[in-house]
Amino acid sequence: MSELRIALVAEGSTDYVIVEAALKAFLTAPFILTQLRPEETRPGMGTGWGGVLKWCWHAGERHSGDLETDPTLANFDLLILHLDVDVATFRYSQCGEEVADIAHSRRWGMLPCARSCPPVRDSCLELEAVVSSWLGSARLGCSSVLCLPAQSSGSWLAAAVLPPDHQLLANHLECDGSVEPGLCRLPRQHRIKKTRRDYQRYAQQLTENWAAVKSMCSQARVFENSILAAIG
Repeated sequence: MSELRIALVAEGSTDYVIVEAALKAFLTAPFILTQLRPEETRPGMGTGWGGVLKWCWHAGERHSGDLETDPTLANFDLLILHLDVDVATFRYSQCGEEVADIAHSRRWGMLPCARSCPPVRDSCLELEAVVSSWLGSARLGCSSVLCLPAQSSGSWLAAAVLPPDHQLLANHLECDGSVEPGLCRLPRQHRIKKTRRDYQRYAQQLTENWAAVKSMCSQARVFENSILAAIG
């Protein structure tokens, strides 16, 4: 069986670890996950949510139509665009005044765009519309999937590694922006820093406990369903 070739545009390297671990939980076919953004060899191109914004903007500048028909993505079977849902609470000016000016001139979707949570889905729908505005003449096609962990990919990790009655999971998990930073404040023997090395240590647990993640994180279910629909 040939390997499924998947491209990933993400905020950071830890998000790559989370997405890969999630895919291993429900994809039966072998796959190769290639991170397009952020590029380790070109850090000047931008990281974080601003890097994803710039990738989308440039994609729309060079291509019209479904993203998977972009010649620069011809070597991939599937494209995943990742953004943490907490981006819905941010402002363009946090990426610099130049980006804020471009957002105004191009009439990109409004930020912040967060809605009352729960339910988290309302904020996700608003953020999806914002991403669409960044893409301009390009658009998400049948083989392009949004990955929007709420409030961040660290929430999925927390759901996978912490006991269900842990205080970090006590509130509405997908509405609580303190969960991911809370992993860094756990007692030393359980502490998980937001580094690729630390996240990689717990990646297998996320794969094995994916059912628990989906039970607590509706956006994990949305992501899985979207991927399975995209690959047919």
